[in-house]
Amino acid sequence: MKIPVIRGLIDRRILVNYRVAPDILAALLPAPFRPKLHRGYGWVGICLIRLRHVRPAFLPSWLGIASENAAHRTAVEWDEDGHVREGVYVRRRDTSSRLNALAGGRLFPGIHSHAKFTVDETEKHLEVRVTSDDGATRLSVVGDVATELPATSVFGSLAEASAFFQAGSLGYSATPDPRTFQGLELRCHRWQVEPLHVSSVESNFFDDRGIFPPGSIEFDCALLMRDIQHEWHGRADLCCAGETSPVKLGA
Repeated sequence: MKIPVIRGLIDRRILVNYRVAPDILAALLPAPFRPKLHRGYGWVGICLIRLRHVRPAFLPSWLGIASENAAHRTAVEWDEDGHVREGVYVRRRDTSSRLNALAGGRLFPGIHSHAKFTVDETEKHLEVRVTSDDGATRLSVVGDVATELPATSVFGSLAEASAFFQAGSLGYSATPDPRTFQGLELRCHRWQVEPLHVSSVESNFFDDRGIFPPGSIEFDCALLMRDIQHEWHGRADLCCAGETSPVKLGA
């Protein structure tokens, strides 16, 4: 989908990350995607992002709009033109903006569903709750800014976690056509994350044991980004009528 470069400010972005058994995750992904593995796990998560001053790059910032947004994401790989590509597959997007919900998938990539966002935050403490109008998304995250990752995280350092998730800048969103995915690339003027100690996280999708059987998914860590100038660049739709490639368990 061809769109102008969109510019704005990431006022706050929370990346809530889960590690998942690769075989379970592979069965949930449409072709051509397969799980991108790290330390033997597949990775899914929730991106909770508040954007400000969002507008076409040729307009001044005061004409931009603000919104709260949520995305359910999976770190993926796929084969394209003889090369292995990587990014994220976005199964669903939710937004507080009626404009985003109306224009998403039409004027810019990614279908957006309208949702109510309840946010309570200070410099050190954050609470975000999301309930979509259609009832399909119900989630909440409560956390405090920390200095290190949880001891239970499989990432050996904040730098390791940061590098892994930074690689997921190219996202492909689901569309009504199961063979077509709309592309959008996030370009941050700087990449800086800090750990977020999560005291409570709930997601009606990731907590569904009919989708993720007991023991197949575990919360790993959460990262926080604030005050990041950024741009969105549209990418050509990805179309595929083939089958998903097998999961490479040794990655």
